[in-house]
Amino acid sequence: MNPPPEKLVSPLAAPVASVWGVGEERAKLLARLNVFTVEDLLLHAPRRYEDRRKFLSIRELKLSEPATVRGKIVAAGIKRFRGGSRTMFECVFDDGTARLHCRWWQAQAWMPDWYTVGREFLIYGKLDDEKKPRVFTHPETELVEAGDDEFVHVNRIVPVYPLTEGLTARVLRSLIWRALEKFEDEIAEPDIKLDLKLFPARANAVRMIHFPNELTDVEFARQRLALDEFAALQFQIQSRRKKFEALSKALPCGGDNRLMKPFLAQLGFKLTAAQASVLKEIRADMGGAHPMRRLLQGDVGSGKTAVAACSALMAIESGFNVALMAPTEILAEQHFRNFSKWFEPLGIKIELQTGSRKTFEPTTTKVPRGKLANFNRQPSTLFIGTHALFTAGFDLPMLGLVIIDEQHKFGVTQRETAGAQRKLSASCS
Repeated sequence: MNPPPEKLVSPLAAPVASVWGVGEERAKLLARLNVFTVEDLLLHAPRRYEDRRKFLSIRELKLSEPATVRGKIVAAGIKRFRGGSRTMFECVFDDGTARLHCRWWQAQAWMPDWYTVGREFLIYGKLDDEKKPRVFTHPETELVEAGDDEFVHVNRIVPVYPLTEGLTARVLRSLIWRALEKFEDEIAEPDIKLDLKLFPARANAVRMIHFPNELTDVEFARQRLALDEFAALQFQIQSRRKKFEALSKALPCGGDNRLMKPFLAQLGFKLTAAQASVLKEIRADMGGAHPMRRLLQGDVGSGKTAVAACSALMAIESGFNVALMAPTEILAEQHFRNFSKWFEPLGIKIELQTGSRKTFEPTTTKVPRGKLANFNRQPSTLFIGTHALFTAGFDLPMLGLVIIDEQHKFGVTQRETAGAQRKLSASCS
């Protein structure tokens, strides 16, 4: 028997040290930026761009307009104020047309050695006011150095990346350029089939996001990469759902209307067409072969609570208990009052469980998981509360439906902890 073929590993999964210029220390710096592989480096997107095809002269700078200029340091030093308790580092740049003063408050020890007279820098910032001398406060700077990769940093639109201490913009830009030169051909199209006629190839999009020919290319590339990310996420969600449906079998919770009809009669208003339509879909889900995972979305006052109440009745009619989870105790108390008014005339018990208030106290007897210590009544109860409903030691038997109000205020793990046959999550649009 032949051994199974080994799964091919993409060269992009190689450690970032595979890029020339990345040694052990530099790899540690990149790890601070969550860059561990070649792919991580290629997807480390710029935070902004500078058009360095034509620099403004210092004399051309305008108030409050960000700009990049190029100049040499003609003076630099630390100034002290308030008896030396406060310091400022200042250096003066000259480009032949005028002078620019750059100031950093709370001077750092490394600054005098870095900003030395005669060094040439690119300086990005904006004028503080129109008075002379011209001043940039806390500008971003980049040392101009001669080298084989100088074309990467000037005479083009250049990316400016999120950085970390010890890693300069120029170094990171060079590393990403080298990674593109070596690994661009390894950037493959995703396995998910998409209609991409209006978008660039993925490899081209990655290059454009870093080194665009025009600033308009950036948005074009961003849209392509965002589409790939969104499609991959949707594929994972669909795969997870298919696996869930294949492994899960639901119990019938569709109800028989014996409680629904008297509830609607006493409600005091008629359900809208939209509410009736949604309830029809929910009933189909509740009686279906697979556990329900449904999001109920609507504006404030659109009647989501009434729909949730009807859904709860379906599960209760089928012999199951229901839990309604709210993000705050105030909202849980409000639901407790409303549902008590609606359900108690129907003979349905309502219980409240929050951190500060409980309508019943558990006994001290240790009870096996899946049973409630003091719960020996028929399964026709609606439990309302906060996340305290699903804390350790408080397990609800015969739980057929969980309703999560304002579901966006709960974490994914919190929502998944609420194990039940069916889940109905509500959220305002």
